[in-house]
Amino acid sequence: MIDLSSVTKVVRSGTEDLRILDDISITIPDGQFVAVTGASGSGKSTLLGLIAGLDSPTAGSIVVDGEEITEMSEDDLAETRSRKIGFVFQSFHLIPSLTAFENVLIPMEILGIDGAKERAEKLLADVELTNRGHHYPSELSGGEQQRIAIARAFANDPKILLADEPTGNLDSRNGGHIFELMTDLHREHSITLVLVTHDPSLAAKAERRIRLRDGRVVADESLA
Repeated sequence: MIDLSSVTKVVRSGTEDLRILDDISITIPDGQFVAVTGASGSGKSTLLGLIAGLDSPTAGSIVVDGEEITEMSEDDLAETRSRKIGFVFQSFHLIPSLTAFENVLIPMEILGIDGAKERAEKLLADVELTNRGHHYPSELSGGEQQRIAIARAFANDPKILLADEPTGNLDSRNGGHIFELMTDLHREHSITLVLVTHDPSLAAKAERRIRLRDGRVVADESLA
């Protein structure tokens, strides 16, 4: 499903080159739940961005669901994301001028998905927010906004869900609920779930844990 081969990411910082990821090779099979851990600055978020095609590596190759994405055009990358990948951000990234329901619905209408309205309603029900669909993001709690973000991430029926610290801005109760929603949806839809987290208790519930340090993989263990 996801294959990174000798991936390196270098960015310019002032007059120096900063190596964010250093010769990383990882293979994640279909349907696996992987937690990516490590200290701030270890390269976790950069790794997710590369898998999603939101950024490009300095060297190496990335294959997602049989497609080499590192040489794709921006249009092709956008098409691949829309068909195969859902992304949940720590800061929600909801559109403030749209209601919760519209935030879930509009991406499906843009893609021309049949039955978009009914699917949006089901996804809101899946995250237990049927009665909050008419509210705008500013009228929702942080936990509710993240639940809407999860519903939106599943709108295109993705094969892969990438989640970057999705509980980082939430209290422990809401964070636990968000985590359960994601893992329940992961099992229900048999999707590949890659979760970046600082929380060791969440990482311990994954099937596999990959730990980064200074842009390198320092541990890769099966927990299943």
